Amino acid sequence: MTTGLFRLMEWASVVPARLSLAEPGFALPPLQISVGAAGTPEQTAVALKVLALLTILALAPSILIMMTSFIRIVIVLSFVRQAIGTQVLPPNQLIVGLSLFLTAFVMAPTWTKVYQEALNPYMEKKITQQQALDYTELAARSFMFNQTRDKDLGLFVKLAHLETPQQRKDVPTYLLIPSFMISELKTAFQIGFMIYVPFLILDMVVASVLMAMGMMMLPPVIISLPFKLILFVLVDGWHLIVGSLVRSFG
Repeated sequence: MTTGLFRLMEWASVVPARLSLAEPGFALPPLQISVGAAGTPEQTAVALKVLALLTILALAPSILIMMTSFIRIVIVLSFVRQAIGTQVLPPNQLIVGLSLFLTAFVMAPTWTKVYQEALNPYMEKKITQQQALDYTELAARSFMFNQTRDKDLGLFVKLAHLETPQQRKDVPTYLLIPSFMISELKTAFQIGFMIYVPFLILDMVVASVLMAMGMMMLPPVIISLPFKLILFVLVDGWHLIVGSLVRSFG
């Protein structure tokens, strides 16, 4: 073991020397990051745009969760796993991955509208950057409004001490987003309750049968799990749940 350690130290001391004697074509390119004073207002504007872009990229996962159908989908799929009784199957990575692809499917019409009315015209220099951002916000707000309850929206309007908006355009986005989120949470829990009911009934039946047979020491969950799996497979549960989830967005 000591000999191997000495060989490793010798190799570590030889590699830098070899790299320094290498041909110029194999040299690593220099990387420099510098911060200096802006000479013109245009340079300041460009720096602020880059900073805003980096901020948006950092908040992209949060935006995906807050302003899309991801909330409802991932919660319902998690309820399905809990209702069946398989604590780690499907794994979290599969649940999140399926939720992401279903979110992309549900949001495809909205994203297509954003591309056609905002991104593509902006890249072709037919509209300004501000117009592209306005069209993007309008498409996102339209989707969130269709899934938000008036009661939840009224709650945040009341908490913000604002007058009751007469039209959708009068509702600020910072009020619409949390209203949309709690509406999605309520809808997801309602769907989860409906999923839980048949499996709960099956658990109660199995527990009653075991109690009637005098098998008090045998956990009913162990006996009911195969029956719940068979029931879920026979009714094609994933097909029904995914179909109902997608249709629930209208």
